[in-house]
Amino acid sequence: MNTKKNIFLILLFVAFFGACKSGSQSSSTRSLTDEQLMDLVQKQTFNYFWDGAEPVSGLARERFHVDGDYPQNDQHVVTSGGSGFGVMAIIAAIERGYITREQGLQRFSQIMDWLEKADCFHGAFPHWWNGETGKVQPFGRKDNGGDLVETSYLLQGLLCLHQYYKDGSEAEKEIAAQIDKIWKEVEFDWYRNGKNVLYWHWSPDYEWEMNFPVRGYNECLIMYILAAASPTHGIPVEAYHEGWAMNGKISEPSEPEGIPLQLFQQVQPAGPLFWEHYSFLGLDPRGLKDRYADYWTENVNQTLINRTYCIRNPKGYEGYGANCWGLTASYSVVGYAAHAPTENDDHGVISPTAALSSIVYTPEYAMDAMRYFYYQLGEKLWGEYGFYDAFSLHHDWFPQRYLAIDQGTIPVMIENHRSGLFWNLFMNHPDIQNGLRKLGFESLYLK
Repeated sequence: MNTKKNIFLILLFVAFFGACKSGSQSSSTRSLTDEQLMDLVQKQTFNYFWDGAEPVSGLARERFHVDGDYPQNDQHVVTSGGSGFGVMAIIAAIERGYITREQGLQRFSQIMDWLEKADCFHGAFPHWWNGETGKVQPFGRKDNGGDLVETSYLLQGLLCLHQYYKDGSEAEKEIAAQIDKIWKEVEFDWYRNGKNVLYWHWSPDYEWEMNFPVRGYNECLIMYILAAASPTHGIPVEAYHEGWAMNGKISEPSEPEGIPLQLFQQVQPAGPLFWEHYSFLGLDPRGLKDRYADYWTENVNQTLINRTYCIRNPKGYEGYGANCWGLTASYSVVGYAAHAPTENDDHGVISPTAALSSIVYTPEYAMDAMRYFYYQLGEKLWGEYGFYDAFSLHHDWFPQRYLAIDQGTIPVMIENHRSGLFWNLFMNHPDIQNGLRKLGFESLYLK
């Protein structure tokens, strides 16, 4: 009897220790302060870009399915934009002591050496590469060349790293120099296609056939800021005002959910929350204004609209509410969808990244959601790399899957909330300040 009891206790200890080690323990077994919970979520999600990185390149895998339900070759597909977010997550991990500065340096050295040899097209990187070879992995049949939007997300992270390392050790300064070289080689002016607008894609096989001029308002503001800031391949001011701002048509006030917006919404009445995340991981919206908008007010209000819609819940989806909110692009019950607070919200899917990455805008409401996701849904929603990408209580749908571009905004925005780290790094880059001045922006960082 004692032997059986001892075996049982040993097995119980092993199960508990293993769960604690992986971070996938039952959320009900832990009671944390808000600061501890925020730290746990930040650290666990960072691990997607650390332990979960593609081993040859060191970059972020496009996706990871714990359930294994995806093509085998996908394990080597890496994403440029999501990797930019991952670079920032690793910087935060160094600052938080999750990894050492030397460990971070080794990973960044691996990444930069790989990027210098990887496929690029007039300085712009593709959406996807094969991580083992550095060759472009087509995102679509004609999307097998440069993707200027995803390149901009990668550059946002790399320029933060440049600022982080520029006054560091000799090895760190060398990485900063590599970043500066890549930055100056991106031919933003080429991607105008001879017009006063920026085009999303160019392919060596199909040239401009994707035909996607990027106009506001959406997730792409960062691309125009970078294009104006480039010291070697900059765009004229007219490309911003005529292209992105559509000759002023971007100014179109509205009041979805009774909350005012200043900018034209390509998805009516309001867009998905990644519009308020991707460009603003490094671009600080606090005090950021141009002739079209106050971007802090716009982003806070977009977030409030998203949550208010979920509380109103016009479609009657089970689970939507004050503590369970957040509509953005993510996995969905129909594959992948850009969920938004519109009357066409047909899926009943909540994406944890939407609320959690909004912690900079609505910290109290984001923490409400974080506590709910962890304590109430943790058994189904929490895994090796933090919260899974999306779920639906309405459909009892909890896929064990991650997407890099959704995971990446979580630790970065948590860090901006805690310390403003990435806002300070990015906004103090002299080229960025020059670009903002050129476009007529006001900012707390411009003197």
